Amino acid sequence: MEFAELREAIEKMKVVDSHAHSIVPLDSSFGFINSLSEATGDALSFAPYSLSFKRNLREIAEFYGTESSLDAVEQYRRLSGLQAISSKCFKAAGISTILIDDGLKLDKKHDIQWHKNFVPFVGRILRIESLAEEILNGEMPDGSTWTLDAFTETFLKSLRSVANEIVGLKSIAAYRSGLEINPHVTREDAEIGLSEVLQRGKPVRITNKSLIDHIFIHGLEVARQFDLPLQLHTGFRDKDLDLQLANPVHLRTLLEDKRFSGCRIVLLHASYPFSKEASYLASIYPQVYLDFGLAIPKLSFHGMISSVKELLELAPIKKVMFSTDAVATPETYYLGAKRAREVVFSVLRDSCIDHDLSITEAIEASKDIFSQTAIQLYKINIGKELVGLKASKSPSYVIGTNVPEHSVSFVRILWADASGQHRCRVVPKKRFNDVVRKNGVGLTFACMAMSSAVDGPADETNLTGTGEIRLMPDLSTWREIPWKKQEEMVLADMHLKPGDAWEYCPREALRRVSKVLKDEFNLVMNAGFENEFYLLKKLEREGKEEWVPIDSKPYCSSSGFDAISTLFQEIVAALNSLNVAVEQMHAEAGNGQYEMALGYTACTYAADNLIFTREVVRAIANKHGLLATFVPKYALDDIGSGSHVHLSLWQNGQNVFQASDASSQHGMSKVGEEFMAGVLYHLPSILAFTAPLPNSYDRIQPNTWSGAYQCWGKENREAPLRIACPPGIPNGFVSNFEIKSFDGCANPHLGLAAIVAAGIDGLRRHLHLPQPIDANPATLEGKLPRLPKSLSESLEGLQKDNVLKELIGEKLVVAITGVRKAEIEYYSKNKEAYKQLIHRY
Repeated sequence: MEFAELREAIEKMKVVDSHAHSIVPLDSSFGFINSLSEATGDALSFAPYSLSFKRNLREIAEFYGTESSLDAVEQYRRLSGLQAISSKCFKAAGISTILIDDGLKLDKKHDIQWHKNFVPFVGRILRIESLAEEILNGEMPDGSTWTLDAFTETFLKSLRSVANEIVGLKSIAAYRSGLEINPHVTREDAEIGLSEVLQRGKPVRITNKSLIDHIFIHGLEVARQFDLPLQLHTGFRDKDLDLQLANPVHLRTLLEDKRFSGCRIVLLHASYPFSKEASYLASIYPQVYLDFGLAIPKLSFHGMISSVKELLELAPIKKVMFSTDAVATPETYYLGAKRAREVVFSVLRDSCIDHDLSITEAIEASKDIFSQTAIQLYKINIGKELVGLKASKSPSYVIGTNVPEHSVSFVRILWADASGQHRCRVVPKKRFNDVVRKNGVGLTFACMAMSSAVDGPADETNLTGTGEIRLMPDLSTWREIPWKKQEEMVLADMHLKPGDAWEYCPREALRRVSKVLKDEFNLVMNAGFENEFYLLKKLEREGKEEWVPIDSKPYCSSSGFDAISTLFQEIVAALNSLNVAVEQMHAEAGNGQYEMALGYTACTYAADNLIFTREVVRAIANKHGLLATFVPKYALDDIGSGSHVHLSLWQNGQNVFQASDASSQHGMSKVGEEFMAGVLYHLPSILAFTAPLPNSYDRIQPNTWSGAYQCWGKENREAPLRIACPPGIPNGFVSNFEIKSFDGCANPHLGLAAIVAAGIDGLRRHLHLPQPIDANPATLEGKLPRLPKSLSESLEGLQKDNVLKELIGEKLVVAITGVRKAEIEYYSKNKEAYKQLIHRY
């Protein structure tokens, strides 16, 4: 039998390294010898006498053209420099993608960004125990001791804040307490575990089994919510673990738990020496996948081959993946890839000889092992040309497949346009599964050029009915519709083609500026919205339909809330089912007006949650024969409705908007002040995003608690920016600031993108806030600049604002400007047209 075709396919294939670790500088205390052995301390002196060490050192020496000695290789490394040897190793390894677990503590390790110099795509795997220890090594905001509730809340918020920026989670529970995870660990046991860990002092190292199980289960819940795989250390490594407790068969209780049956779990390191057990688990549990990094190249050649063969004895080929488990040095990436190609070729060749596979099937199997399975599992957005998949007909943009089937008939694919209107395409569930979730649905370029009045492209947007994008479902936002049990909904990204984001996409714009904030300042902006809306009932007067408020009860009226309590119970239950937290609600000052405050989360999720909230409120009101409207000024003679947003800055799971000590000015940190100063400076042009209609400016008036002047204050509800000290925050400190000039017609992703961009400018230029205004700004007429009184004025500010244009995107700003001009023209000619907005917002 001829195997040249199989060998050539494997040797030329670009591979996806689905589990590795950071590279360190040459002067790191983690030496080159450490990367070639799992031994530490005195045991390291025996490492050069192992078969794998001798083979790996010899191959590196041959690769570099040096003598086969540790000294010669290390001298070559010093003379060449890390950049040169990294380029050489990655090029020879043929790696297109690296997924890095950066939770391993290594001296002077390079960050994720640095590795992007050598491969087209680098993704992050977040180690949950490292995050938990990082949180516990920090302080509670009020200086008190960590409680289980406070720790868990911080842990979950931290995970959720980065969930869209990572490709997976990882646990090293096997190291600390073993794999016999208790999915029903009690709160009491976890509290005792936390107390025990804290009593040992800092730096915190979590080894208590109950606390580790608590962390693992909550991490798995986030993985399920965001459709993230969870990598799990199994089998051998260093002496830090009890090998018997690292046997994956201990996971059976967890795998049988129906709550987590949809969570994909990747057993790392071939589970060696428990490879057969791992193969068995992958064969009977659909959620179990296997990864053979570390076993290759750390075992002998015979050991590597036997380990991979054992994995394939029962496990489906499409569940077995390659990784290098490289650590600290680029040579470990090279060795892992080189050896894996040799081993996989040998194993697949033998399978052909034994007639288990044909040559064609073996080549397809190699594609699955080296790239295809990982691309699909980790939802890696990378072109086919980078992974050598010429024979594949699958699109390069791959979306997770873990969507419950139930008996759903339709799926709504939602987006919010430049005018802030919610729109959707609806497809049958079968077509969604067969076509749409991978390829999206087509949509005209004009979709981002429509105003609130006309469902056609506005002039000067540079967008017309010519050209088409793809609405790509983001399955991390997939939800069953609570009020329509036979339907589902999912938010969509806008792509030119699957995998190629469209520069006009609002969700992408927010992600883009959030990435700048993260990359430049290691900050995440959290947001929580307050939703004000009117509930209207329909009357027939003289044969005409008229919508009027359901009541005329006063602000915070108990009887006013009592009248619609049943409605709110339905709304809150629906939002809970969508994982949207509601913190409080009350009757507002307008006739039939109410407010509902949402919990805060990372701004990208907060924007998604606001879209879901508007959908829920309108739909359930409609179910009860009412009309809910978020229009800024539903009636010109009544109170306006806003969508105030509370903002804070987080770093490594901690709120860093709040001052670290009482001596700080105004109770906020330097970072918080600079960010907020940037927002205040750019506020006139931000209004073009957050107050997008002429009707918005009927709301932003003095003496209406809507923020009409360009100023800020401490708990001053007439100021557009207000620092807040909510219950639970120590006196003299503030945890967030509120922007009042944000209304229910704004696209939340675009509004938050403008705010983040302004804050970035404040941080870059180290801007300072002026003195706070503690009086009603209207009484200081002439002393404070008035915010734009019209959409035209805010648009003038935007057109001069190069910072927002640069960070949000010139083309997107042009389109928004064109839409806003169309709004101005239409409503200036049709004075009563604003009354129809209740049917659009």
